[in-house]
Amino acid sequence: MVHPRFPAGKVAVMPTKRAYASPLREKAAAQTREAILGAATQLFGQRGYGLVTVADIAAAAGVSPKTVFASVGSKREIMDRIIDAGVIAGRCEEAMQQLVELRTPREVLAALAAGIRFGTESQFTVHEAIRLALPVHEDGAALWERATSNSRAAMSQTADHLHALTPRPRYGVKETADLLWLWFAPHGWRTLVAEAGWSWDRAEAAIRETAIAALYDEG
Repeated sequence: MVHPRFPAGKVAVMPTKRAYASPLREKAAAQTREAILGAATQLFGQRGYGLVTVADIAAAAGVSPKTVFASVGSKREIMDRIIDAGVIAGRCEEAMQQLVELRTPREVLAALAAGIRFGTESQFTVHEAIRLALPVHEDGAALWERATSNSRAAMSQTADHLHALTPRPRYGVKETADLLWLWFAPHGWRTLVAEAGWSWDRAEAAIRETAIAALYDEG
C-alpha cells in the first residue's frame, strides 16, 4: 500500500539533525583547558613533572581529575600541550621574519638577543617545567627535541643569514649556529638571571655583546 503522502517510487528522506555547537559552551571549554594548562605549568615549574599528579593539577585548576583527562588528556599530553603553547607564545617565527630583513651583523644579533629574551622571559615558567621534567619524563629525549627544535632552527637560520652579510663571522656556518645556541639558549639566560641575579636587560646586553665580539673579533 502506498502512503498518500509519498507516491510510488519515492522514498521519504528524514531530515538529519545538525550538530549544534554553543559558543558559550565552547568558550567555557576553552577557559577550562587554559586553567588546567596554567595550573599544570605552575606546578611542573615549581615541584617538577615527576612529583605532580593529575589530581594535583585538577585541584589547582578547580576541576575534577575526570575533567582534566577529558579536556587535555594525560599528564604526558598536558606537557606536550604546554610546550606547543609555549612555542607559539614565544613568537619565534615572527621574530625570524623580521631578523632576516636586517642587513648588518650587529642589527641581526641585537634582534636575535631581543627576540630570544622575549621568548625566554615570557615563557620562563614553561622552560622551568621542561627543565625539571627531563630527568623523569617517559621520553626525555623526545621532550627536549620537541621543546628546542624551533629555537635550534632559528639559530641555523640566523647563522645562514650572517654568512650572507659583510663582514662574515670568523667561524663556519655550522660552528656559528652552534655558538649562537650556546649563547642564546634558555640555559644561559637562566644561569645569569635566575642563578646569578642579573636583570633581563643586563643579561640581554651581555649575551648580545659576547656574540658580536666573538664572531667578529670586536672589542
